[in-house]
Amino acid sequence: MEIDYNKLEKFGITNNGKKKQFCPKCHENRTDKRDKSLSVDWKQCIAHCHYCGENFFFGKTEKLNSGQQPHTPQKPETKEYKKPGLLTNQEPLDDNMKAWFEGRGIPVEIAEAEGIVKACRKMPQTDKPEKCIVFPYSVDGTLVNRKYRDGAKHFMLEKDARLIPWRIDRIKETTECIITEGEMDALSFIVAGYDYVISVPNGAQKNLTYLDDFIESHFENKSRIYIAADTDSKGLELRAELVRRFGEEKCRIVTYGEGCKDANELLLQQGAEALRRAIHEAKEVPLEGVFTASDVKEELLGLFEKGLQKGATLDMGDLDDLLSLEVGRLMIVTGIPGDGKSEFLDEMAVRFSLKYDWRCAWFSPENFPVTLHHSKLIEKLIGKRFKKGLMNSLELDAAIGYLSQNFFDILPEEGYRVDTILERAETLVRRKGIRVFILDPYNCLEHQIPSGQSETQYISEFLEKLRSFARRRQALVILAAHPTKMKKDPMSGKFPVPTMYDISGSAAFFNKADFGIAIERDRARGVTRVHVQKVKFRHLGQPGVASFQYNTCCGRFVPMQESKSPDIPDEDPKWDNSNWLVKKVPVQGEIF
Repeated sequence: MEIDYNKLEKFGITNNGKKKQFCPKCHENRTDKRDKSLSVDWKQCIAHCHYCGENFFFGKTEKLNSGQQPHTPQKPETKEYKKPGLLTNQEPLDDNMKAWFEGRGIPVEIAEAEGIVKACRKMPQTDKPEKCIVFPYSVDGTLVNRKYRDGAKHFMLEKDARLIPWRIDRIKETTECIITEGEMDALSFIVAGYDYVISVPNGAQKNLTYLDDFIESHFENKSRIYIAADTDSKGLELRAELVRRFGEEKCRIVTYGEGCKDANELLLQQGAEALRRAIHEAKEVPLEGVFTASDVKEELLGLFEKGLQKGATLDMGDLDDLLSLEVGRLMIVTGIPGDGKSEFLDEMAVRFSLKYDWRCAWFSPENFPVTLHHSKLIEKLIGKRFKKGLMNSLELDAAIGYLSQNFFDILPEEGYRVDTILERAETLVRRKGIRVFILDPYNCLEHQIPSGQSETQYISEFLEKLRSFARRRQALVILAAHPTKMKKDPMSGKFPVPTMYDISGSAAFFNKADFGIAIERDRARGVTRVHVQKVKFRHLGQPGVASFQYNTCCGRFVPMQESKSPDIPDEDPKWDNSNWLVKKVPVQGEIF
């Protein structure tokens, strides 16, 4: 809601440093007229009511008392890439290279028309100069990268150069496109008569962040996208991620038949007509909710060979033995207010991002203002308190850059309905490739139970929407939900550890969840316990308890072992205040 500053003054809302004020929307109807439920962020010129959930945006017609002007959010800084230097030893393809292309079914004139040349380059795999085939990578007609391939099938991209799909300019205005796993497969489709073909730059890598810059400009206009990845396990993972990013409705899956793992093998064995037939016969992504064994044959064969695999772990001591997580699942987190649910979810998100390159989005009005939330994330990343003199400007800039690329907050102006929130999350999957979506907490969403529907029925339907989103978009959805008001144990004076059955409204919170944990803060012992209460599949974990101490310097949870005897002190944890960003391996220009 946009509101003039003068209209806020009658509610005592002035920029005098007070953190809480009366809410202009709900104050008149409140029973407790003393409750100041509105948090005001004067820097960003926004305010949020923790009672009714309304957001206010100060109108731009009035200056604030101190001369402040309304804040305009800044776009993340554009990353600076290194431009490829001049190839001083560049030459046309030699006879051996021409023969090699011809032997792969690629006419030399097609390779040369794509700007493919010969050059010598020191390859990191051999640590000496090698004769290489060079693939140019251009966008908007400007060279931004090169890929080098030597005779031993070693590859290298230019260091710190921009990562883009090969031939991306060729599909900007087309309504269809083909995506392959390598340049030779793309050339094979060109031989078959398809010019609207591109290749991923770094093989079957699941990290597709380089697509972010091209989603709107090159893919939003596509009515059909043919996914022509290899049929090995890595190719299947790439295929799944491309389908997740672009949407099942647009994608068609290209297969090559028995004995061929990629497009170039099919070209060599059966000719260009076979490739054209493969495009013509490309299948839709299997209908949601309907499967046969043949639909998942490759996945079954992979499962047969490898067995059941443990999910993603957090590198958090005993918790890794109890809990490993998968995308496509719903996780419920509960705990008494103030026991650290949001803090622990923040750490999970940071660890998933650093370890697995999983981008994360939040719907979390309780983390208002956004600047405060991000300051806490920066502390976890850098390992220092967010304070000038303790954290330097270089560390701060690095953290802001990393957060801008990997973490996103959803706070729609038009309301907090679950359908609205999921629409935003769908867009972030498509444009940014998010893997983790956190809703924190349940009671901050707008819940309007339709007439004739019970609360239990409504909650079950609500949770099913989250599960459906998780499955369709292969995301890990995490919902935080407060338990009902609990009573202290008269003997110990402590609250019992809540379960998912203690969440108000329905047992569906337990029944619909794939994973369920409760966060307990034992203030007397200075311990935070994570109670793993549900793991749907036993190969992913088991119920149990993991203990942590909270590092007040940087907001991290440190694994520890609790003493079983009151006479023996707890073992001191191994405190970690290192800069986690320093350990992060850069994606751009990686060798594969």
